[in-house]
Amino acid sequence: MTGGSRETAARAVIEGLTAYGVEVVFGNLGSDHTALIDALADLHEQGERVPAVVLAPHEASALAAAHGYALVRGRAQAVFVHVDVGTANLGGAVHNAARARVPVLLFAGLTPYTMEGELPGSRNSYPNHLQDIPDQHGLVRPYVKWSYDLRTGANARQLVSRALQLAQSSPQGPVYLTGAREVLASVSTGRDVDPQRWRAVEQSPLQRSLVEEILAAVAGAEFPVLVTSSLGRDPDSVAVLVELAEALGLGVVEAVPDVLSFPADHELHVGFMAEPLLSRADVLIAVDTHAPWMPTRATPRDDARIFVLGPDPLNERTPLWYLEAEAFARADSPVALRQLRDGVRELADRGDVGGRRARLAAEHAAQRERWRGERDGGAGRLTVPLVCATLERAIDPSTIVLNEAISNAETVFRHLPRTHPGTRFASGGSSLGWSSAAAVGIKLARPDATVVSIVGDGSYFLSEPSSSHWMAHRYGAPFLTVILDNGGWNATKQNVIRQHPDGPAASSDRFWVNLAQEADLPGVAAAAGGAYAGTASTVAELEEQLRIGLEAVASGRAAVVSARLAPISGQRAVVLTTGVRSA
Repeated sequence: MTGGSRETAARAVIEGLTAYGVEVVFGNLGSDHTALIDALADLHEQGERVPAVVLAPHEASALAAAHGYALVRGRAQAVFVHVDVGTANLGGAVHNAARARVPVLLFAGLTPYTMEGELPGSRNSYPNHLQDIPDQHGLVRPYVKWSYDLRTGANARQLVSRALQLAQSSPQGPVYLTGAREVLASVSTGRDVDPQRWRAVEQSPLQRSLVEEILAAVAGAEFPVLVTSSLGRDPDSVAVLVELAEALGLGVVEAVPDVLSFPADHELHVGFMAEPLLSRADVLIAVDTHAPWMPTRATPRDDARIFVLGPDPLNERTPLWYLEAEAFARADSPVALRQLRDGVRELADRGDVGGRRARLAAEHAAQRERWRGERDGGAGRLTVPLVCATLERAIDPSTIVLNEAISNAETVFRHLPRTHPGTRFASGGSSLGWSSAAAVGIKLARPDATVVSIVGDGSYFLSEPSSSHWMAHRYGAPFLTVILDNGGWNATKQNVIRQHPDGPAASSDRFWVNLAQEADLPGVAAAAGGAYAGTASTVAELEEQLRIGLEAVASGRAAVVSARLAPISGQRAVVLTTGVRSA
């Protein structure tokens, strides 16, 4: 109905998002969004401020893009998807947002709940019956902080504000709100809502006694190490951590990092794995990290003093998780870090700071020397260290790098060091295919930045590249993708070998992971989004392809360069008697 959206629940939803500061709605719209579409159009025609709408051909791309955008902006964005099928298509992207603790509001319609035209929005097509399931919320319930159904327009603004308040409050994460067509089309009688009265929960500090205990433990240590994965989500915390580490002689490990938390070239940066240091570390401080170390690889010294800090120090949503420590503290890392930094200034005895710094600096130098040696031995072929070293020469320190190299992720961290806050991101989860659309979101949030995604060929297949590169082209968000094409899913192969090193799979090269380097992976992006497509097999070819690719990105065109590595498997596909190919 013309102009009808002016008093509807759908309009209240859009106005609630706008008032709370949501800048972008990423979405794949469907028949359940009719009232929302009408409200957006009506508000736009009236010249009202509304969030920008960024369409995604695939729902997982919409959420990954919102994930990337929120990482840079530091605020929740919204994703609109279509009933149960669109929610299901979010797939592993919800897992990533949950594990990375990224704030995002997921909004999905519900199939109409009337069938005979009793209310506006009643069922009027065959799919309305197919999309009626007993528990649509169950598709995402294990991953979201909160889920609810909008049942009336009377409190639509309040529920949108509550959803965003919960998403933004620590520990942050995705929330899920639904609304049937009849509700969205209904008259909204609700009052206006002041977002300042729905602010996120204030950040929590450490108890003063624990601050003093931690600082005293470090002051009396010989080899203290702080392990973090996500502390740098607050970019200002990076400089604070540098100041704290220098003042105390404290080493920093970025374990499975999803964001840069400490400059990689600093002498107190001691790598991306804590396990090699556990035999020497006498104080360990784990801050904002799911897995500071894996006990099957190495365990701390029996006499090590261990402190665990963060917004969710017990990882309460992970059924099997434990870590032995003398103190666990629920505190937001930016606040806790500043408390520790300020406490150092009052510390009467800092112990042997010079000795600690010297030992840690020696560890840093030895690590880097070993890593430089990894760039040799390619025998004329490209290797991951060589690809990273070549890329490092082609970009500047302000370039934003997304790392979704999976089995090669640590190698990328080692050989493509980043030093500036906000210049390195990873998914924070384990569902592959995040980086392509996340790069679009990051580029939209930082249009002045050069964005580079490094991804394995297996992850590239899973990233819906046609969807992501369509978005990049449509919305002017070009980025460079570098594919580490080793012809398969190496993480699966390596896990088989670790568990069954002498088994028949290893001896016969039968892992069923071989993607065979047959597909024109860059060509997918060229076809879907007009991206530049290139392939390289040598360092000289890679240098040229990266130069052309970065020039394309600078001119407004996305680029994909495939770096052909040695294949991980020679297993051949065979045709069964049924006609089915089996790898």
